[in-house]
Amino acid sequence: MLQIDRETDQLVGEWIPLSEAARRLGITVGRAKQLLRDRKLIGVRRDGGEPQVPAAFIKNGDVLKGLPGTLTVLADAGFDEIESLRWLFTVDDSLPGAPVEAIAAGRHTEVKRRAQALAF
Repeated sequence: MLQIDRETDQLVGEWIPLSEAARRLGITVGRAKQLLRDRKLIGVRRDGGEPQVPAAFIKNGDVLKGLPGTLTVLADAGFDEIESLRWLFTVDDSLPGAPVEAIAAGRHTEVKRRAQALAF
């Protein structure tokens, strides 16, 4: 589990403990940990406590549709978890907004295409 830097921490904004993420998803903490291991979610250590995930990754009781696939594409492009968080939460004027906002708005295919282009 990575320790997060201050800049990325502020970029993400709202974080929730993994136990709260599990509650919102209606799953056990063990299953939530498996989502982290499978890179369906990204969790980091903040202030030395339990892993935390960006609150924006969970919407209406589910992981954002398209997020796991985008995380896989970013990993395939050589991004680590912190770099992936930075990319997802950095505003891109051509979207407009941050990629995570576009994913939440249902434009995950467009975001994945952009992520794939990063590998080249």
